[in-house]
Amino acid sequence: MSEPPTPVQRVSAIPFPQSYALPRPSGEAPPPVQDSYRQGQFLLGDDLRLFEEGMNLQLRIVRDASSSAFRKHPYAALMGLWSRTFLTLADACQLATQGSYVSCPPLVRAACEQIAAQHQLHASEMELFLEWLAGNLVPNVEHKAFEFGLGHYFAGETLAADARLRRVYRPASALGRPNFGATLLAVGPESNNRRLALNFAENSFHLGWAELTLGWLLALCERQLAVAVHAKGVFPIHEDTHNAYADLARRVEQSLSRPDRCYIEEVDEGKYKRLLVHNFRRSSSGAPKKLLL
Repeated sequence: MSEPPTPVQRVSAIPFPQSYALPRPSGEAPPPVQDSYRQGQFLLGDDLRLFEEGMNLQLRIVRDASSSAFRKHPYAALMGLWSRTFLTLADACQLATQGSYVSCPPLVRAACEQIAAQHQLHASEMELFLEWLAGNLVPNVEHKAFEFGLGHYFAGETLAADARLRRVYRPASALGRPNFGATLLAVGPESNNRRLALNFAENSFHLGWAELTLGWLLALCERQLAVAVHAKGVFPIHEDTHNAYADLARRVEQSLSRPDRCYIEEVDEGKYKRLLVHNFRRSSSGAPKKLLL
């Protein structure tokens, strides 16, 4: 088996934020957005603080790996995808805390794919990145352009094999597409067999959607940390960092396992797999419902 080509580019120092703080709406935000933020803080404050802790633990690992000794091409491959993941999770959290739940599933799906790509590259396919890098970042004579090259990559094997990623990826994908039931769940969750109760561009608080989305974000924050912590030879993981990750992973599992929180599971119905939504309700005082998509 031939060795992959060695790219010639050096990896420059990568700037990164020093810390992550939970988003807050501006004082000029509409009342429904302000209310969604306040109710989220009150009812889901533990989830939000745990997410903030996980995001800052990510930055801690990035900071520990910022020395030039670690800036090799596999480091660049993982850091590029990790940067996209971090911003995607941060943006989804901002939207979720301001009641824009309908915008979150596509971001969640993208984060799943980016995390899976990091794992699969490091585990078995880094030569694909090295081959792409060695053959690009050069002038393209025909188009008189600078050749980046798209570098098609999709880590479907990891998305199928990782149980936690799969539990997030499949429902987020289904809810992020223009499926009829997904649309009704997003913009008409109070609809029933008597009426369609639709809204337009609403940002009102919905406990079920908030719990579901923040549960996804917690799961993905933990999965991103797992990839980084186990990327041996790429990132320096000190014992205290590993212990901090293990403790955070335990608390994420506790939060996601709460029997009263809203979550989605795949169920078999004949030859098909369907999505069963548990504990779906607009407010904490409402009766939890099951919905089958």
